[in-house]
Parts: sequence; C-alpha cells; structure tokens
Amino acid sequence: MSAPVPGPDPNKASQHHGGVPPGETPPGESSTGSGAGPYRPLTRGWGKGPLVLICLVALACALFFLAYAIMLNI
Repeated sequence: MSAPVPGPDPNKASQHHGGVPPGETPPGESSTGSGAGPYRPLTRGWGKGPLVLICLVALACALFFLAYAIMLNI
C-alpha cells in the first residue's frame, strides 16, 4: 500500500510573489496564433535555371559512378 501524496506546504504558498497563483495553470503563449503575416499565394514554381542545374549535376554524378563501375570491371 502506498503512502498518500502530501499537499503543498501552506508556509511556502504564503510566500507567493506575483505571477500565477499556486495550483493554477499559467497561460499559453500569445504568439501561437496564425497571424504570421499576410497570405501570399505562390505564383510560380521553381525557376528553369536552378532546375536545369540540379538535373545536370545529378546526371554528371550518375555518369561518374557508371564510368567508375565500368573501370573496376576491366
């Protein structure tokens, strides 16, 4: 059988100095609302330049590893 959990010390409760009273839940943050700024819908996707650059780098990496694999088998 477990011992009962003691309540808060009444001497410490009388030493409360502002803020949230003992036994109360503090309020949540007020900055959690959805007002992060005006909504601006996306007008364009990726630009053609960065997309072509990423594809070229991926193709170069694939060709490098293909050539490396061919050289190892010889």
